[in-house]
Amino acid sequence: MRKPAATVVSVGWGVAVGGTFGCLLPWLLGYWRFHHPLPYWPAVQVAGGLLIAVGLIPVVQAFIEFIRADGTPVPVASPPRLVVSGSYRYVRNPIYVGFVVMLAGEVLLFGSPGLLVYTAVAWCIGAAAVRCYEEPTLARKFGAEYQDYRRAVRAWVPRLHPWAPGR
Repeated sequence: MRKPAATVVSVGWGVAVGGTFGCLLPWLLGYWRFHHPLPYWPAVQVAGGLLIAVGLIPVVQAFIEFIRADGTPVPVASPPRLVVSGSYRYVRNPIYVGFVVMLAGEVLLFGSPGLLVYTAVAWCIGAAAVRCYEEPTLARKFGAEYQDYRRAVRAWVPRLHPWAPGR
């Protein structure tokens, strides 16, 4: 896929999926109402805003790496090669990890117990998708290359130092 088309598709996918599950659905469920459950909660809300910003970093970086690899994060338009650069050098699932970090930031920002449950459910769904669909698909498509990567880079907890293939 050409880079301009991959960029448009990736941005559209990110806005549609991220916007739906990170913003629209929590809002529709009533979780986007500000609560102040404890004294000094405004300081916690600032921490929540920072977590949202920090969570965006691996997500955006992962999307950029997909585009550089002539693909998108959309499963039907994935890159022709295994992406192991950018945030993928630290964690195998940077989009899911970043998304959960953003949701955790929303929990702190809004002080919503319901959003905490929503975040846990979202992580479980993401983990199931990775385990049941993404990992088997990548193993079939990339074989030993993916297995080496999988052994070197954890799925959910980022490495302290970036992984480099062949090391």
